[in-house]
Amino acid sequence: MSQQPEKINLLGLSPKQLEDFFESIGEKRFRAIQVLKWLHQQGASSFDEMTNISKTLRQRLAEVADIREPEVILEKISNDGTRKWVIRMDGGSSIEMVLIPEGSRKTLCVSSQVGCALDCSFCSTGKQGFNRNLSAAEIIAQLRVAIRSFGPFDPKDERRVTNVVFMGMGEPLLNFDNVLAATELMMDDNAYGLSKRRVTISTAGVVPAIDRLAGLSDVSLAVSIHAPNDELRNQLVPVNKRYPLKELIAACNNYLSHLNDKRVITVEYTLLEGINDQPEHARQLLKLLRQLPCKLNLIPFNPFPNSGYTKPSSEAILKFKQIIVNGGIVTTVRKTRGDDVDAACGQLVGQVDDRTRRSQKYLSVLQLDSTTESLTPAGDS
Repeated sequence: MSQQPEKINLLGLSPKQLEDFFESIGEKRFRAIQVLKWLHQQGASSFDEMTNISKTLRQRLAEVADIREPEVILEKISNDGTRKWVIRMDGGSSIEMVLIPEGSRKTLCVSSQVGCALDCSFCSTGKQGFNRNLSAAEIIAQLRVAIRSFGPFDPKDERRVTNVVFMGMGEPLLNFDNVLAATELMMDDNAYGLSKRRVTISTAGVVPAIDRLAGLSDVSLAVSIHAPNDELRNQLVPVNKRYPLKELIAACNNYLSHLNDKRVITVEYTLLEGINDQPEHARQLLKLLRQLPCKLNLIPFNPFPNSGYTKPSSEAILKFKQIIVNGGIVTTVRKTRGDDVDAACGQLVGQVDDRTRRSQKYLSVLQLDSTTESLTPAGDS
């Protein structure tokens, strides 16, 4: 008995891919724009809802395609209005995403991978290990879930989602094609219509992918630096051993040179007490940032169990910030949001079927070193 071919999920297809799909089933290419609007502007979850398409075509679509979203298994709302969702993906693992309200701005922090392969030492996501990349459909589904949570679907309602940042679980540029496809849908006028300044890819510094992105996309770019020199960054952000700061700064400048407007790179820097928060670190960072048109976002560390790190004092944070500001770099300190529901930066963990076995090694280290005051997770030496 022959196996039925798997239906194609239309949710992650670009306008061009949708046109090709309709052509492949003997339909006119203009149908793509109709379906695109139904999927992303009307939030249709079935073909029966697409009333300006003939019943015959709707039945044909149901035979060969579907609109498939992962299952939302948990939604939590923080005391400050931050919303966190846990979403179960195909295969049983789950990811987390967060919506952060700030006045009229509503920023959705989406995940791009199940877990993360980079193992930054201060991030709880990385300790879960890595399972797989998310598809473009699974990334777009996160935006649909957030929009729908406010009531009947309306992506043009700016009270819902105004900004999208790829700062959830995973390293976006290690899932390059799917992330790029998702951002193009987010910015497409027939889909979500977000401005290129309001869609941000955040990377820990995968230099070849930054170079590849230049000329292919004009999304905004954020770079997680977290240390002002290679020696310290090698410990905190292991990818630096392969792509050191000099190469990363050059790649960021190259990316900006391909944009047709005067944008800057957002530099993210997590402050860890006694590790990277001293005045000499601030002065080193200032010297580094002067090589790049940028703004700095300081992130006080958000604790998670057995991390071995602590959050700096308010005085230390202010002193660090002032050194940078006095040097002429626009600097903000990110407010800790959603920490009462474990939705703050660095706290997203989901439930990862770890193919790297890193989470098992991490747990074994915690058991062995449980009597010590400062833990060094596996892989961080």
